[in-house]
Amino acid sequence: MQHGQVVLVDTNIIIEAVRTHCWNAVVGHFTVETVEKCTEEARTGDPMRRNYVPVEAGDLQRIGVVYAVSRAEAAQLSVVLPTADELDAGERELFAHALGRGDTWIASCADRAALKAAFALGWKDRMVSLESLARFAGAKVDLKEHFRERWLSDARTAFLLEQDLP
Repeated sequence: MQHGQVVLVDTNIIIEAVRTHCWNAVVGHFTVETVEKCTEEARTGDPMRRNYVPVEAGDLQRIGVVYAVSRAEAAQLSVVLPTADELDAGERELFAHALGRGDTWIASCADRAALKAAFALGWKDRMVSLESLARFAGAKVDLKEHFRERWLSDARTAFLLEQDLP
């Protein structure tokens, strides 16, 4: 990881980074990008739900670029990843966008289905935890388990073991 590196983030990463107050450090250190569906999901939800985290428009304005995903991009993901429909809508659009990129981006998500899809697409080395991003940006935060490096490492190991099975 390096200062200014492009990091693609999904909805859950945005919400957890806002909740733990490391969002400003992450967007200040990296070039954070996402897709429209992830920003839409981050701004919606049931405010009456326990543990609801309000994400303000100002939080999302700090994102470097928010991409619109075309139907053609979405269709291409479905062709190369038959399990694309198992992803949440935001993750599906984020991965459809990432599929067409030629740069050296990294991505952060905290969902087993998304990680499994990333592995299937050959992106296992591009996936990073929010904890790693926050640390690299100089923030020390208390994150939920599935946003930590240990969880990502355990998930990587499990997926690698599954790939070796007949």
